[in-house]
Amino acid sequence: MNVDTMKLSRKIKEIFSCDDLLEKKFEAGGCRFCLMYIDAMTDKAELEESVVEKLIKADSFGKPYEKSLNDILAYSEKPAAKQTPEEAAQAIAEGDIALLIEGADAIYIVSLRKFATRAVTEPPTSSILKGPREGFIEDIKTNVTLLRRRLRTPDLKIKQLKIGRYSNTYVYVAYLESVADENVVSKVTERLKKVDIDGVADSSYLVNYLEERKFSLFDQIGSTEKPDILAAKMLEGRVGIIVDGSPIALTVPFVLFEHFQDSYDYFASNMRATFLRFIRLFGAFFTIMLPAVYVAMQEFHYHLLPLRFLVSIRNAIEGIPFTPPMEMLVVLLLFEVLHQASIRMPKYLGTALSIVGAIVLGETAVSAGLISSPSVLIIALSAIGVNCVPDDIGAMSTMRAAYLLVASVLGLYGMIIGAITLIVYLATNTSYGAPYLAPFAPIVEKDLKDTFFKANLVDMKERPYSFPNNNRHRSGGK
Repeated sequence: MNVDTMKLSRKIKEIFSCDDLLEKKFEAGGCRFCLMYIDAMTDKAELEESVVEKLIKADSFGKPYEKSLNDILAYSEKPAAKQTPEEAAQAIAEGDIALLIEGADAIYIVSLRKFATRAVTEPPTSSILKGPREGFIEDIKTNVTLLRRRLRTPDLKIKQLKIGRYSNTYVYVAYLESVADENVVSKVTERLKKVDIDGVADSSYLVNYLEERKFSLFDQIGSTEKPDILAAKMLEGRVGIIVDGSPIALTVPFVLFEHFQDSYDYFASNMRATFLRFIRLFGAFFTIMLPAVYVAMQEFHYHLLPLRFLVSIRNAIEGIPFTPPMEMLVVLLLFEVLHQASIRMPKYLGTALSIVGAIVLGETAVSAGLISSPSVLIIALSAIGVNCVPDDIGAMSTMRAAYLLVASVLGLYGMIIGAITLIVYLATNTSYGAPYLAPFAPIVEKDLKDTFFKANLVDMKERPYSFPNNNRHRSGGK
């Protein structure tokens, strides 16, 4: 059935019903053409030079139209043929150009997309002392290019999916075929194919669909904004998920210890990396336990405190109208409010607010006798410690409040019970075949070389045994 360009163009206009749909009609080689595309999503200069001018300068144009287009336009990517106006409209919505030819039996799609994108820069969420400073941006093709620059092998496979009834967002599943476990790749792909949602604006929309345990307090899916980190994780056998429009890539499987690793560890000496990892561990411990221990000591176990320290605390809390648990909750709530306000305010105001809130407001509250200076000090230390593991701030902040409530009622005994319960809960978690507490529970001796104690890279000849992968040998000639 021959195409009537007038009827088809009207049909496509009816489907869109928007003012940024542009239409360009012209005659060339004895045929009438109509180009339809979305403004600001197409390279107009390239369109005029590579399509319109070439068609106009052509001596003749005739059937078969597809062959004529390939000969005249000389595209490396052949124009795709669509049969219905709905298919053409979908291609236009994605940034392509619909080429209507009077008398043709199909609508031809030419890809000359041009979007305004952010430049590749150092990611704002990852401060880098040493190492690559490139970060992912919102353009998926740029992100895949950054990844392929680090994994220059045909073994790097990319599976393309479209998710979202309205957004039609491109989602790429990236993995090394000879390294990643086939079951993990299949599981991730199948879960993504079953996602039924109206739109995907960011990779975080897919996290809940990929998690194996719903409503978990802890992250079950890894995330990174740096292509070198994603490449390193894929070399260990993980699978990456890259979402168009998001600068954050997801990785699976994921284990808890990844929160305590940093890219700088692999550019520093082994002793320095080991020291920094223990600092992060102690920072996380202080964040969660310090306020609860302070309240438990005041309420139930004050006899365990040194006498002089006890006298100092008693002098500091004298006249405070709140009980120790209530006082600590008030200070904790105050710091959380300041933290949220500093994040959401403009950067130049957020810094000033943090200084004013932490110093002026805290000092005023202490001077007014509403809260004690030790409580402010304890929460300040806890707030500093939480930034040692920035990717797990949400879980640590929640656990800090939970342990504080338990310590207020049951003291140190309740905290011990809570710690045992937490460890049991974490030990029962898995992420795509990887125990969440690996390589410590269960103990995987071969993977202990890159935990809190970091060994030399030349001694890490095998890929992790903590999660499934096809090829265990990473060096040594196998």
